[in-house]
Amino acid sequence: MEIKSSYPYYIERPLENRRAEGFLAAFEEVLENSNYRSILDLYSRVSMHCSRCATECQIYQATGKPEDVPCYRSAILLRIYKRHFTPLGKLKRRLFGTVSVTESEIDEMLEAFYHCTACGRCTLYCPMGIDHRLLTRLGRFILSKIGIVPKALAVSVREQLEGATGNTSAIPLKALKSTIEFLEEEILEIKGVEVRFPLDVEGAEYVFFPPVSDFLIEADTLMGIACVLNEAGVSWTIASGNYDAINYGLFYSDEVLEKVLQKMADEVIRIKGKKILIGECGHASRSAKAFLPSFNRYEEIPVVNILELTARLIDEGRVQIDTTAVTEKVTYHDPCNIARSGWVVDQPRNIIRSFIKDFVEMTPSGRYNLCCGGGGGTVSINELKPYRMDPAGRKKAEQLKATGADVVITPCANCKKQISELIAHYKLPMRHAGLHDLIFTAIKMKNQVKTDE
Repeated sequence: MEIKSSYPYYIERPLENRRAEGFLAAFEEVLENSNYRSILDLYSRVSMHCSRCATECQIYQATGKPEDVPCYRSAILLRIYKRHFTPLGKLKRRLFGTVSVTESEIDEMLEAFYHCTACGRCTLYCPMGIDHRLLTRLGRFILSKIGIVPKALAVSVREQLEGATGNTSAIPLKALKSTIEFLEEEILEIKGVEVRFPLDVEGAEYVFFPPVSDFLIEADTLMGIACVLNEAGVSWTIASGNYDAINYGLFYSDEVLEKVLQKMADEVIRIKGKKILIGECGHASRSAKAFLPSFNRYEEIPVVNILELTARLIDEGRVQIDTTAVTEKVTYHDPCNIARSGWVVDQPRNIIRSFIKDFVEMTPSGRYNLCCGGGGGTVSINELKPYRMDPAGRKKAEQLKATGADVVITPCANCKKQISELIAHYKLPMRHAGLHDLIFTAIKMKNQVKTDE
């Protein structure tokens, strides 16, 4: 029998109503099998009372609620850690009696950890260097080990790791092949050039992993990427055994994160590929780039984001773009997972400026850009949509409106979904697009015999 959760979008394994004991056991297991203890020891010794994170958190700025301050959320986890897993905490419990985690604390964590978009902006400003995003992920990880996981994430991961299709959107290989054929026909119809989506080419330099949802709803993004790679003569392929870059493990479970990355790397090894090429997906890029090297057998597989590669190909003159094709006023949204580290910031702007004349930056932008409001996996949880629109997305909507742009480039599947919903919710006079959507419109193809009508 399933335990009734405090929030309708969670699933739980039966624990005979002993959630608190289960949480502590899971917490201890994580500490014994990871390096989180050293991080928690460090953070438990520093002050979290300066409230600088409050001034920079867009959710707290929208709600004004103390529980939305990043350090407040982190303090919940650190309080439990100090009470149960430090020498002093253990001594106090022996002297003064056992203090367990309460049901109210569990409920508080359920709400707090998934009302955070894990964007990491607060960490950039923290004078003590506390990574509140990391603590949010740790809290979700512990909860997941006792079965407290949003249904949307759990179901998608189960299909990806155990299902017949092996991907989060449950797209079978036959449907993938049909979609690829359709995209090739569309490119021929629009551009007048034959462009192929190569499948299972052994020894290719790049094995391409887009978010699998792109095959359902982001045709222009995929066609733009294919045109760039084919036009530049890049050696690339899609692997039939795994064609999904999405990694929901980043949002709630280190164990799932590792399994999804192992599946990706094993497929690259199977077809003797040399590099992983991630499509326009922020969290998938960060997952592979930041965490794949931690698994020793995969440390030699480089990870490249498509924006990096496209920028280089344009700079080398291997791809030509028509500077008159896009006349709209354009702005650019920095996905948190690729921008916060400074990894992918300048490259997309170099691409934009190479063919778009009317480009306006958001304020702030780059590493300090505001989250779309749907980060941390929350965009996949339909029950959280009202929260994502307001308060989580309110500041982003205001930022978008202030640009006066006709188009907002959102090179991330999660950001695209969230921003498209923000545009509709706040009735913003603009549309969203992937960067390669606009490239597809403007790219000059060799031997092109037909122009867009």
